[in-house]
Amino acid sequence: MNKLSKFCHELSDLTGIKPKIYLSPATGYRARAEFGFSKNSYTMVEDKQKIYMDNSSIPHPSIQRLMPNLLSKINDSEVLKKKLFQINFRTSGTKVLASHIYHKPLQEEWILAAKEIQDSLENLSITGRSKKQKILIGEEDLELICNYDNSSFKILQNDLVFFQPNFYLYSLMISFIVKQIENPKDLLELYCGCGGFTLPLASKFNKVFATENNRHSIRLLKDSIKLNNLSNIETVRLSDDETASAIANERPFRRLKNIDMQSYQFSHILVDPPRVGLSAQTIKLSRQFKNMIYISCNPETFLKDMVKVDRKIESIGIFDQFANTQHLEVVALLK
Repeated sequence: MNKLSKFCHELSDLTGIKPKIYLSPATGYRARAEFGFSKNSYTMVEDKQKIYMDNSSIPHPSIQRLMPNLLSKINDSEVLKKKLFQINFRTSGTKVLASHIYHKPLQEEWILAAKEIQDSLENLSITGRSKKQKILIGEEDLELICNYDNSSFKILQNDLVFFQPNFYLYSLMISFIVKQIENPKDLLELYCGCGGFTLPLASKFNKVFATENNRHSIRLLKDSIKLNNLSNIETVRLSDDETASAIANERPFRRLKNIDMQSYQFSHILVDPPRVGLSAQTIKLSRQFKNMIYISCNPETFLKDMVKVDRKIESIGIFDQFANTQHLEVVALLK
């Protein structure tokens, strides 16, 4: 039984609703990709075996075009390849961020060599990282324009934050969610990241209160809010449990001193938790909301959480973000 059939079979124990399935291309779909570096090659581990390569068919074509040229230039430079152990790529579809991660301090000679490579390759921005050190050769942040239905928005990301990995399914996830929203007032969003769903959903709700524990994500989201000229989003660095405590007015938070939590009329809560699923306090908090949007990167914990939240599934979409793997992304609207 393949992963889609398996999940649909297990889901049928909870609901008669048939999920809508969105498939990805098998190649060229990843907007971010991470590779090791060893023996003058990119590396990946597959079935506990290290694979050496100069290119990969999985990343977006803009990354694929860059990979062999960048590798060749790194291998021509002793200062660039010495103690390099990882290279991470992200793309907007045209511009690519390449983060070089080292087991050594980066000196002036590395900066000069990295700048020479960046200047010689089109649409490339290089960052160097080692322990307690970050060196920007190009721009640190990547601006992506996302088009969905008849709308669009701009979003900033970098290599320190989570971002939806599938270049083609991200906009379809947004479109699916937007079409499920009825009678919106205000939205509470947990685990908002750098705003992958916050920004497009701001046009559907009167106000959005978005929380996230990663300070880099919050900084990028605040910059993206300005970039899109949005005025109805408040974003605060809070964990999921801290957010639950703040909503319940259990204790004051200095980070909320200029925000009137009583002014919100929340009609929906959106959760996009890590693979372990929802905390007990978040599940307790969610019971205050009529509508819940659950975005899951782990179908197993999604099914377990469905039993705990005790809600009716109104609609559900399955997004095969990682073709030819066992992973699935699930988006559900719950009443």
